[in-house]
Amino acid sequence: MARRRRGKSINGWLAVDKPLEITSSTVVNQVRRLLDANKAGHGGTLDPLASGVLPIAFGEATKTVAYVMDGSKSYRVTLKFGEARSTDDAEGEVIETSDHRPSEDEIKAVLGEFIGEIQQVPPKFSAIKVNGKRAYDLARRDEDVVLQPRPILIKDLRLVDMPDRDHAVFDVVSGKGAYMRSLARDIALRLGTVGYIAALRRTSAGPFSEGTSIPLQELLEMDPDEVMKKLLPVETALDDIPALALTEVEAQRLSSGQPVGLLPVAKRNALENPVVQDEIVCAMLNDRAVALAEINGGEIRPVRVFNL
Repeated sequence: MARRRRGKSINGWLAVDKPLEITSSTVVNQVRRLLDANKAGHGGTLDPLASGVLPIAFGEATKTVAYVMDGSKSYRVTLKFGEARSTDDAEGEVIETSDHRPSEDEIKAVLGEFIGEIQQVPPKFSAIKVNGKRAYDLARRDEDVVLQPRPILIKDLRLVDMPDRDHAVFDVVSGKGAYMRSLARDIALRLGTVGYIAALRRTSAGPFSEGTSIPLQELLEMDPDEVMKKLLPVETALDDIPALALTEVEAQRLSSGQPVGLLPVAKRNALENPVVQDEIVCAMLNDRAVALAEINGGEIRPVRVFNL
């Protein structure tokens, strides 16, 4: 017999403003214990030296984490010129120095080269696997780590401040898998110098933003009942996915793992665009997410059912 999971069955999302010098997993565990939730996870790791928006999923919302991970993320990045660090952030050892400091015009002139789909080599101190081992484990043992470039998407990149000749502050919007440490490193190299991230803050992750995030310490000092009132629905993470309204009978069929006919649902939803085969949709009953489903032939087939 499977061991029963301890804690309450809680379903939904909380956006937490993570402080510095704490891991994302620690934040999840602290909030999970506060609510006595039986299941929780986060929508994208932030390093201990990074602060900002950390979406936390509870219960059935964990089935939608991938959609937050795949979504756009926004960052405020502070790049320090003149030193290269082993970790590409302030935690590492200095491995190279340079006296060159780029001007504002020089920086703005090269930013376009880093917008769009570009090739990026991840930091050696990252969770990328090399021959089945984490790159950071190999790097910590001073083993040679060779990481291959991979395509990433930078949707927007803007210089917003130069507080002094050693620092430049950028606003970045990226797709999945982009490392801000690598981006800062590569911008500095392109400018004929070296650099690393001195400060990093995530300002949004998918549909979650600073405006909807609660500072961790403030959250931990709240009464759990008050925290529960701030819980966002499971379907919050699915804003970019087409939604289809179901009848109660159709919802029951999908919930039990059975497909439903596409034509009557499509007519009722007055879909203006042609149905896209193999497209993932969010099947809804009133305001409640029933399932993530796939359009396949003339049917809507459940992929992930929400037990709400």
